[in-house]
Formats: sequence, C-alpha cells, structure tokens
Amino acid sequence: MTVLFLLLALIATTAWVTSTVTLRMKALERRADGLERRLGLVLDHFGIEEPEPAGMDEVRALARDGRTVEAIRAHRRLTGSGLLEAKQAVETLTP
Repeated sequence: MTVLFLLLALIATTAWVTSTVTLRMKALERRADGLERRLGLVLDHFGIEEPEPAGMDEVRALARDGRTVEAIRAHRRLTGSGLLEAKQAVETLTP
C-alpha cells in the first residue's frame, strides 16, 4: 500500500511540475514574440534591414538547380530556422 501511495504521489508531483513548466514556457514564448515584434518595429522605424546570413548564395544556387530539400537543409543550417520557415524561405527563392 505504501509503494502504491508513493507511486501516486510521484505521478502527481511529476504532473504538477510538467504543467508548471509548460505554463512558464508559454509565457516566455509570448514575451519573446512581443519583443521580436517590437524589435521589428524599431528596425523598420530606423530603416535598418537585417543582414543576410553568409552562405545564402549556396541556398540560392541549390534552389535554382531544383535541389529544394538540400536548399532547405542549408538554409536551416545557416539560419537556425525551423523546417516550415526554411521551406517558405526557399520557396520564395525559386522562380
């Protein structure tokens, strides 16, 4: 009976910690999104364009040659972007 109680207590504690961490992560994501939006507004206000990462010529060449998957991989490696973001960026490079 004691083992069962300890197991249930462990499961409840794990669930509580997981939900707390999840809520904190969501709050931090919202805050980061707001900061990114504000930074974008500041950059736009001052007319500053974000520099293109070095190596984008390779991504353009791969996309131009129809090697889309390799271009997406290269874009992700260069920028650290996610799969969807890299795919959309490569699609804008292809004619």
